[in-house]
Amino acid sequence: MTEIEKAEETFEANSSEAVGEEAFVKSLDKGKRNLGYISAVGLMVNRILGTGIFATPSTIYNLCGSIGLSLILWVVGALIALAGLYVYMEFGSAIPRNGGEKNYLEYVYSKPKFLTTGMYAAYVFLLGWAAGNSIVCGQYLLTAAGVEVTRWAERGIGVGAITFAFLVNGTTVKYGAYLQNILGLFKIVIVLFITVTGWVALGGWKKTDNFHNSFEGTTSATAYGIVNALYNVIWSFIGYSNANYALGEIKNPVKTLKIAAPTALIVLAIIYLFVNIAYFAVVPKELLKTSSTILAADFFDIAFGKTAKKASAVFVALSALGNVMSVIFSQGRIIQQLGREGILPFPKFFATSRPFNSPFVGLFQHWVVCVITILAPPPGDAYNFILNLISYPLNIINFLVAIALIYLNIQAKRGKIHWEPPLKATIPVTVFFGLSSLYLIIAPYIPPAESQKHAVYNDLPYYVHCVTALGIFFVGFVYWLFWAQILPRLFGYSLQVEEILGEDGFWRKEIKRVKHKDLAEYLSQQGTHSEEDTIDK
Repeated sequence: MTEIEKAEETFEANSSEAVGEEAFVKSLDKGKRNLGYISAVGLMVNRILGTGIFATPSTIYNLCGSIGLSLILWVVGALIALAGLYVYMEFGSAIPRNGGEKNYLEYVYSKPKFLTTGMYAAYVFLLGWAAGNSIVCGQYLLTAAGVEVTRWAERGIGVGAITFAFLVNGTTVKYGAYLQNILGLFKIVIVLFITVTGWVALGGWKKTDNFHNSFEGTTSATAYGIVNALYNVIWSFIGYSNANYALGEIKNPVKTLKIAAPTALIVLAIIYLFVNIAYFAVVPKELLKTSSTILAADFFDIAFGKTAKKASAVFVALSALGNVMSVIFSQGRIIQQLGREGILPFPKFFATSRPFNSPFVGLFQHWVVCVITILAPPPGDAYNFILNLISYPLNIINFLVAIALIYLNIQAKRGKIHWEPPLKATIPVTVFFGLSSLYLIIAPYIPPAESQKHAVYNDLPYYVHCVTALGIFFVGFVYWLFWAQILPRLFGYSLQVEEILGEDGFWRKEIKRVKHKDLAEYLSQQGTHSEEDTIDK
């Protein structure tokens, strides 16, 4: 061990004693907390209620083979999401700061230093989160126009949707936020209207016989089909931890999490189940097999006619656009934050708010990744590839978060650390979430039966999203190797984490390069600051 490494190790040990783990898990932010219960619910509902409930039920039915099994998977998916919510609630109540799972992973997986940070940065930087809903926006606009939904036509409109979202959010933050909220109302109106229509249909109006022998066809389901159906369900619940990204700005975050988060998720899970029942009550099985991502439009066509189909398609397209705007809004800020922390290359470039006092560069970066993600997959495979490429690495992250929480609770029971967050997920719930995530990591490698060879992809290998996701994490590992290991040794500096109070009043980490010759003095100053901060807290 070199003298520099010894100095860093001594500093970290002394800082741990001075600050203590209990101080770390308290909120350090001094900014104004503007978000209450309603805003916290809105953060979750706007993120969860995207286009999944409009675009995936037909695919889920085809993968399951029966109405009954597909409804069961929606319940299973809701339970997995609820378990995940409580896992994130426990972490969030212990570390009530902006940033979500990045904070939790860095807190537990601290060795090797910065490895978790580098791999997480690649996960955020290289995934086109808003691409899938951009494609759905294109599909529904073409349906509304009465134009044939060709793969390149939907992609062209998808690129237009993500470009519009980028330009609006990048040039006028205020009006971009207003537009997001207005478009968000369309989602709520549509799902409630579909739900009520389904209830009326079950009463005998335009009712199908789909619920007669509703488990017929279940025997055709395969392990490959079930896991991909679950991916589609979980895609529809992505966003249940969205409030954790803004906990530093939420009033009374523990109480708000305890009430708002489960309420939002449970209400949405019930609505999702009702919407599926409505689809199955109105749309015949023959059409369910071919509706693909435009099932909602077919539902309105059967229930109310061609005019209603076109109108509903416009509403769903606007709903998809609202989700695209919401996602790129968030992702652009995450990219900007990674730049501010000094994690990305050319950090000042990504951290800037110029020229429009917005995270324009971060938004542009996500726009580039989304455009590539929309255009690169072969025709026919784009939407499912994007869906799985987002869901698969997210399950890896969720598994690591669950393992981290189990580790903390075990260490606390042994008396080795202090871990008493206000909200507890409980070990059984955390284990269930961890095992569910592990299943969703392993199962996609099971080869599909010949009859389901093209159930998910027409031209791509069935495992392509798994390999691509692992490749993204590998890129993060390589980046960490150069950024945190090789370059510091070559140029004689050390990477040090410092807590910086931003202009907005919220603390954030900043990774600074400190020359070896200045390291001892720097660590001495930081040690003094840590003690002062502890007294202040």
